[in-house]
Amino acid sequence: MRAVDVPVPPEATQQAVGYPALFALVALGALVPVVPTGALVSTAAVVALHQSVPALSLAIVFVVAASAAFVGDLALYWLGVRGVRSEHGSRWLDALRRRAPRERLEQAQRKLDEHRSKVLTLSRLVPAGRIPVMLACLLAKMPMRRFARGDVPACLAWAAAYQLIGVLGGSLFARPWEGVLAAIVATLLVSAVPSVWRRVRRTKPA
Repeated sequence: MRAVDVPVPPEATQQAVGYPALFALVALGALVPVVPTGALVSTAAVVALHQSVPALSLAIVFVVAASAAFVGDLALYWLGVRGVRSEHGSRWLDALRRRAPRERLEQAQRKLDEHRSKVLTLSRLVPAGRIPVMLACLLAKMPMRRFARGDVPACLAWAAAYQLIGVLGGSLFARPWEGVLAAIVATLLVSAVPSVWRRVRRTKPA
């Protein structure tokens, strides 16, 4: 009796490849700044919005994105802890220092002193705010378990915020590629606001 080949629906194939790829890229983006993780989550939300069961697809995107961000943050913090404990430091700790301007680091240290681990929740919602706060936690020798507790709501809020951008972009356009383009543009604008604001403040006369 000859076996009958069961065709795999294209949507199922996309999900089988897309969700692991989303997890890997978001986790990698938490370690190195070359991956636009916010745009990835927004794009994945647009694609999920056009699936046959959008509510379920959006829920999976949210869980995958938040989990990957958490895993990436913990990995980067663990590497930073090793650098702080080492007499010679580490290239990961040096990379964190390069990515955290002095004024942003000092601001993060003040907020950490005032609000403790609660500042972690907001650090991921502010573009370019994650690394200065993480470095402040490392220099304050915050235990990894305490950092993890503060990072959980931060990753959940971050995933929800960028997924909302994708849902808004996807709901405005009938074609998925138009929603993807709108979500990417929106995330790039959100990421650019802090740097533009800092430049404007520097150019203002005293």
